Amino acid sequence: MSHPALSPQPVARMAQVLSEKFWILGGISAVLICAGLYLPHPSLTLVFLASGGTLVALALLVRLISSRQVAAEQALSETISGFIEHDNAPSVTTDMDGAIRTMNSSARAKLPAEHGDTLGRALRDMVANPAALLSRLQNRAEARGHASEDVVTRKGQMRIVVHRLGEEGFLWRLEEIAERDTGRGADALSLPMMTVGKSGAILFMNEALKRVLGGRLKRLDEVFLQAPSDRFSGPMVLHGKGGDLACHVVEIAGQIGRREIYLLPAEEAQDSVLNGASAAIMDQMPVALLRIRRDGMVSMANRQARELLAEEQMEGTAFSELVEGLGRSVLDWLAEVADGRGPIRSEVVRARKSVKDVFLQISLKRVTEDGEISLVAVLNDATELKTLEAQFVQSQKMQAIGQLAGGVAHDFNNLLTAISGHCDLLLLRHDQGDPDYGDLVQINQNANRAASLVGQLLAFSRKQNLQPEVLDMRDTLSDLGHLLNRLVGERLRLSLTHDPELAPIRADKRQLEQVIMNLVVNARDAMPDGGCITVETENRQLDTEMQRDRVTVPPGAYVVVSVRDEGSGIHPDKISKIFEPFWSTKGTKGTGLGLSTAYGIVKQTGGYIFVDSVLGEGSCFTLFFPAYDRPAEPPQVVPEQVLEQAALQGEGVILLVEDEAPVRAFASRALRMRGYTVLEAESAEEALVVLEDNALEIDVFVTDVIMPGMDGPSWVKKALEVRPGTKVVFVSGYAEDSFDSDQALIPNSVFLPKPFSLNELTATVHQQIH
Repeated sequence: MSHPALSPQPVARMAQVLSEKFWILGGISAVLICAGLYLPHPSLTLVFLASGGTLVALALLVRLISSRQVAAEQALSETISGFIEHDNAPSVTTDMDGAIRTMNSSARAKLPAEHGDTLGRALRDMVANPAALLSRLQNRAEARGHASEDVVTRKGQMRIVVHRLGEEGFLWRLEEIAERDTGRGADALSLPMMTVGKSGAILFMNEALKRVLGGRLKRLDEVFLQAPSDRFSGPMVLHGKGGDLACHVVEIAGQIGRREIYLLPAEEAQDSVLNGASAAIMDQMPVALLRIRRDGMVSMANRQARELLAEEQMEGTAFSELVEGLGRSVLDWLAEVADGRGPIRSEVVRARKSVKDVFLQISLKRVTEDGEISLVAVLNDATELKTLEAQFVQSQKMQAIGQLAGGVAHDFNNLLTAISGHCDLLLLRHDQGDPDYGDLVQINQNANRAASLVGQLLAFSRKQNLQPEVLDMRDTLSDLGHLLNRLVGERLRLSLTHDPELAPIRADKRQLEQVIMNLVVNARDAMPDGGCITVETENRQLDTEMQRDRVTVPPGAYVVVSVRDEGSGIHPDKISKIFEPFWSTKGTKGTGLGLSTAYGIVKQTGGYIFVDSVLGEGSCFTLFFPAYDRPAEPPQVVPEQVLEQAALQGEGVILLVEDEAPVRAFASRALRMRGYTVLEAESAEEALVVLEDNALEIDVFVTDVIMPGMDGPSWVKKALEVRPGTKVVFVSGYAEDSFDSDQALIPNSVFLPKPFSLNELTATVHQQIH
């Protein structure tokens, strides 16, 4: 069967018009010349003749182009027609004005339209206000190339999909949507049902309900004697074709405020339906239903309920054996609803016999028949909702732990600064022959170990101080190779594989080495019987964003580092917890900070970390770092010659502002020992009072960042208004990037993280002055 061709493109139409105009003008020129039209000069005659010939030639050229264009369009039309002809869904093509050009066999059978009719006219008996719907979809398709929308029809639901065909028009496809997962539309149900919008307007009514009511109604208050403003509760009375009818209502919440309402017959009819005489009808319902006796035994279950609870035969089974996780006795819950005690609300439980985790939201309804009380349970699958809730709770928990870790680390850094600082002062007064020298060295070393532990907490909370530099992972792993081989021991083999054209990254080398060592140590501990640990690097280009583990990795160039082992693997239930601090699979042998530290360092660097694991086969940790394509930067560290100069005497006036008295005492003593004049203040407000003396000349402000009242950057900005040339040293137990935007606005300022040693403090001050 032939199909009408698509309409010509605007270019082809314009070519046809131009061709006709050129033919006319050329013909007029020729006729006038042949008729002996007098022109004042012979050259004008030649020009006129040449012009006419040119116009004829242009007409021929344009006609040739037009014919080729039309031929291409006809070929495109035939291609599209052949492509959609055997599609089961009705498919049509229209021009830009909505006129139908081609229809496939399904559309010709189902749509009351012919070639040249508009699609809106063809759909007027199926959907409400088709013109507005098609205009809305067409505008979206013009902007994005395609669009789709689900609509309620008079016979169910339909998805309309439209694709832009260049300048030619649009391809439309009308897909029928199966009513939930039953495989039938709503009209296939013998049970009366309707779809209701937010305002109470009836959007759809199946044939069974139309027969009961005697036709299609538009609003709920036309169906029921007393339609509720919110949700249905208890028996209802509807206006039937033959009079008022009693019924029970089952309501299911849909999308964008819509509700699906199913009507169950009452009294004798209800008894026959709920007790199995019409089990086929109940199995057709797209909602899971249970009938539960007063003693908690299930007396009826439809097909949807059996599938959700993963139990084929539930009649005679205790409801408490099917669900768990209520938080109280299931029998008490059933008795409470059966006795009418307390508010009626839905509860979320877990299916006990399902292979995978299935969460159910269950609403119970009290029903009385012949003086006997029973319960009707409506079950909805809440697995996705509970999964999202668990993810949110996990995110909140990790954030709370991070904030706690950051706060604890800040306080510990202040204590460690005071301990290690005063220890440095004592070491200056004792030589190696002193009997107390060894004890002081032990204090100093353990203070440094404590500082390392605090650094791990800060790494997890992503508040540690990083010193990023441009790195080649091949060089970093090569430098680390000897230490890694010592860590894995003789029973394990370590394999390093690199991409020969690996891109550089920007990261803190020391912290990145810590991440690799932590992952290799974990891989070693997972293989007590030996095996191979593989560390592999490669370039990877993501053309589109990657969705994984609740994380979206944006498109771009990445350096991927993977650490793979052949160990016992990680149980699926534990994978979600491995990055939590103080959670360990090693029992008392592990601190629980290894992976959480790696997680924090990778995230603070701007990367991503993922884990794949199969029980009995091993695990693989994959790290994504953004590739760095800018010139290398020198690492920001205090030069060794400056540390050597720190032991020399200095001069200058220092204003020291620190709210922690032990830290302030150590810092002031250390600076005075090097010859500096130190003015102390325990708050920002007190520092500003000291600066009111204009006779004082201050060379350097040494100030804590976080203090009660006004913080460090705030008071420094105010002080620099009257002392603009003063140098600044900020000290803090938090990370530098927690206030780097403020520091960037303060000239001649540097940052010194806590805990710092005597030499680090005096060297930094010396560098600022000189």
